[in-house]
Amino acid sequence: METRATPAPLHSAAAEARTARMPDMEAKLHCLESFLAASDAGALPQRIETHMSWVLLGKTQVLKLKKPVVYPPVDYSSLEARECNARRELRLNRRLAPDVYLGLLALQWHGGTLSAVAEAYIQPGRQTVDWAVVMRRLPQARMLDGVIRRGELEPGDIDALGATLSAFYRSAVRAAVDEGEYVARLRHGIALSARMLERAAFALPLVREVCQGTNEALTLHEGLLRARVAEGRIVEGHGDLRAEHVCLVEPPTVFDALEFDARLGEVDPFDELCFLGLECDMAGDASIGPLLCTRIAAALDDAPAPALLRLYTAKNALMRARLSVAHLMEPDPRHPEKWLPQASRYLKRAHMALSGP
Repeated sequence: METRATPAPLHSAAAEARTARMPDMEAKLHCLESFLAASDAGALPQRIETHMSWVLLGKTQVLKLKKPVVYPPVDYSSLEARECNARRELRLNRRLAPDVYLGLLALQWHGGTLSAVAEAYIQPGRQTVDWAVVMRRLPQARMLDGVIRRGELEPGDIDALGATLSAFYRSAVRAAVDEGEYVARLRHGIALSARMLERAAFALPLVREVCQGTNEALTLHEGLLRARVAEGRIVEGHGDLRAEHVCLVEPPTVFDALEFDARLGEVDPFDELCFLGLECDMAGDASIGPLLCTRIAAALDDAPAPALLRLYTAKNALMRARLSVAHLMEPDPRHPEKWLPQASRYLKRAHMALSGP
């Protein structure tokens, strides 16, 4: 999964280890790795670091531990905030992946020893110093982005995914957002993208044209956006519906819902579907998004205007271009050669959407 690029944190894991003799992040990771190794017959877990988390991959299970960082408006500096986030992540992801998100582990500190304990077996006399989310590991070979790249996608895969997503959106909680706020959020996102992408240092082609065109399209189609809110179409959705978050098992599993900002999860289902279609296009198959939109529109008895779908695609492509170049703002960016070409590809997709019929 490509993580969302963000500025350097205001403080790091070291801040939490200031209390004498308390376990630091490395001790917590070692404890969780020991837990996984015991569950997986001694197999060595793999560590993956993101901006806000450590993810530990075992043979059959995955553990996710939030870092005690601050990325305004997100603040995970306190134990209470990290516990709240872990519980929210569990709740949101059990909507689409109930048999994947298994529960929580408490990291408990007692007598100089750190232990990973399932929530049901917490020892009251011990100090809980952190929380980890426990997940069942899904088969990497069935992730949608990889399946697309290898040319292994079958028509039945899209049918099954469409059925899963249709059922999810049909039963999703309707978001409590008014028309003006919904439009303002979209306009704010476009403005953020424009400010980042129009920096002279990046010298990106098409950027001014695409940013201006997306903003003009939002103004032109504001009535369509307001109608979506008035019709009760905005829901508590997934929030980060990318191909790498879809596993084509039976039935398909959609995981890693966005949990750190509830507002970002309040979406038009067809905004999310356009985002997924964009990511499938970037992986090599431009047909998936339109197919899913058509099938899910029929299942939901909904008919969003084509102009609205083009606007959603353009603003999502702008956002992904922004997140690409944001990696270059980090003190020591990983794979710096990757981000400007990737941003350019997203800008081309946005331009194509705005130039549609």
